Amino acid sequence: MISRPHLFGFALGSVGAAMFFTIPGLVLLVYLTNELNVPASVAALVVGGPKFWDVLFDPFVGAMSDREARLSGRRTRLMLCGALLLPMGFAAMFASPFTGLAGAAWVGVAFVLAATAFALFQVPYVALPTEISPDAAQRSRAMSWRIVGVTLGILLAGGSATALVDAAGGGRGGFLAMGVLFALAMGALMLTAALSTRWIRSSPSPGHEALGLLQSLRVARGNRPFFALLAGYVLQCLGIAVFLAAIAYLAVYKLGDLQRASLLFAGFVAPSVMAVPLWHQLAMRWGRAQACTVASALIAVACIGLLPLLMEARVSLVGVMALALLAGIGFGGQQVLPAAMAPEAILADSARTGQVQAGTFNGAWAACETAAYALGPALFALILGVSGYRSSAGMAHAGPQPDSALAAIVWSATVVPAVLMLAGLPLIRWSERAMLNAQGASASSSRFSNR
Repeated sequence: MISRPHLFGFALGSVGAAMFFTIPGLVLLVYLTNELNVPASVAALVVGGPKFWDVLFDPFVGAMSDREARLSGRRTRLMLCGALLLPMGFAAMFASPFTGLAGAAWVGVAFVLAATAFALFQVPYVALPTEISPDAAQRSRAMSWRIVGVTLGILLAGGSATALVDAAGGGRGGFLAMGVLFALAMGALMLTAALSTRWIRSSPSPGHEALGLLQSLRVARGNRPFFALLAGYVLQCLGIAVFLAAIAYLAVYKLGDLQRASLLFAGFVAPSVMAVPLWHQLAMRWGRAQACTVASALIAVACIGLLPLLMEARVSLVGVMALALLAGIGFGGQQVLPAAMAPEAILADSARTGQVQAGTFNGAWAACETAAYALGPALFALILGVSGYRSSAGMAHAGPQPDSALAAIVWSATVVPAVLMLAGLPLIRWSERAMLNAQGASASSSRFSNR
């Protein structure tokens, strides 16, 4: 059995990784449009483009990680490299001395550097659950710890980011202080995780060469349960990313104060932390796909329930928080259940092909997950641009928004995430059925060959 100190050290990496996912999606867009006076359509490229570089880069990191593991039996060096480089790029994202297009270019370049460093850590890190134990129950236990780390990281980042900006005096200086603090925290967490997981032994199959995104996806598509699971999970992550990107704008234009973004974010994420053990138990009792169905439905119902509340002239903060809590419970399941299914789909493919390519599969998973969380804010920013949203060089200079922009903010936080959440569910359900069928066929073949 894996010891708790080992699991704790492993999970710390997820806390830091979740911070990197969360903060740009939550505050980078509003930093660009409301502090650097970047038009929303240009901001869409800034928040989306750098992470799409990561999408192309992740599969190559996966192959490099497999080569390192094959030579040394570990994936530590790349993780250490990423942990040491990430803080510089992340802090620079919120340190632009320019506004307008020059400010957008500064943030975009810094974001590319930060995303590159993050890939060096994250891709080897997400391969570790496949190798952490030969026992499926222990792998599932490790994934539960990892998802708790993810939700804690999201909660810490989302619940305090805007508060730190305000505590540091607000404006561009406040964003810079927040960025530096989180950069140092992420670096420390990832560095500790890299050193704490040296005990995990890795043994990928020999002869595995670097694959680009399209080649990795072709490999993943050969594993149909994994590919379906990945596609469904990406759709759901896209919905979550759009919702998270809209939170700061809901706080400013519907709840009257940017500070309430932290309150709303905490109300969404905190229940997910508490709900992870519950979803694990429900998955054991009902099956992961059935539990995921319930989790996805909770998120969709809560998002649709927000629509009439946000259309009111005076929005009820209590009502919004109650629905955020309901969605947060579902979010815990949406995070833990598909991720817990992925190692089993990878290992099932290993039994079929005779090759262990955890780095390649997890590189494709990390690339597509990154794409979803990049595309979410970018999609939201494009919606703002089309709706006529007006950018500003500081919150104090922000004027009233047209009704079309306010409606776009509301629909992006309600209908869009609900539709994407439900769209991914059939693929996740089919993936589990396909894995069960494949396991049954493998067991029958084994019994036949033993006769």
